[in-house]
Amino acid sequence: MPRADTAFLFDLDGTLVDSVYQHVLAWKEALDREGVNLSVWRIHRKIGMSGGLFTHILLRETGMDITEERLDRLRRWHAQAYSRQSEQRAVQPLPGARELLAFLTEQGIPWGIATSGRMETAAHNLHALGVDPAQVPVITRDLVRHAKPDPDLFIAAADRLGVDITRSLVIGDSIWDMLAAQRARALGIGLLSGGYGQEELERSGAFRVYEDPADLLRHIDEVVARS
Repeated sequence: MPRADTAFLFDLDGTLVDSVYQHVLAWKEALDREGVNLSVWRIHRKIGMSGGLFTHILLRETGMDITEERLDRLRRWHAQAYSRQSEQRAVQPLPGARELLAFLTEQGIPWGIATSGRMETAAHNLHALGVDPAQVPVITRDLVRHAKPDPDLFIAAADRLGVDITRSLVIGDSIWDMLAAQRARALGIGLLSGGYGQEELERSGAFRVYEDPADLLRHIDEVVARS
């Protein structure tokens, strides 16, 4: 039988819901509005890290001044654009996401969600996934001091579940998830569903890489500890 003291800590965008490219386009719109000219591929490479760190790095790369007012505008414009993107093209769970979460629940295996997004954007995705934050531990950027690649989100999720982070599995689609997992001393599982390659995820610390939640569920015996 699976051991209930092993928890699954999930990233959200690109891991459980197919929302990475909506975020990319929303950031592109916000940056264009601020006069920051960046190619879409450069934005995609930073999706998954803290929004604040994300904008700091992008502004530093372009040589623009970093002010709290500018960062706040970008955050608000991104949230507005993402909400519009989500309405125009409804965000969907990734293949197998709901089934994977249902399996863990049925087996009595603790799981939670830790996302670098704030609740104002995460709420759309949680609704699409059918997850109620009042019933399931959901840690958003609003609740921690630092987001990915720092480990705070996953540590907070483990604490909320009452499990040892070092006995937990971090499931994410980006190198930022894997780096955060290493810093939290948890095992990282990479998914290809966010656009990062297998070698990138493995170099960042993933000990297993699967295509998407459905593929992980098919190979669940490879990662679930047994009593």
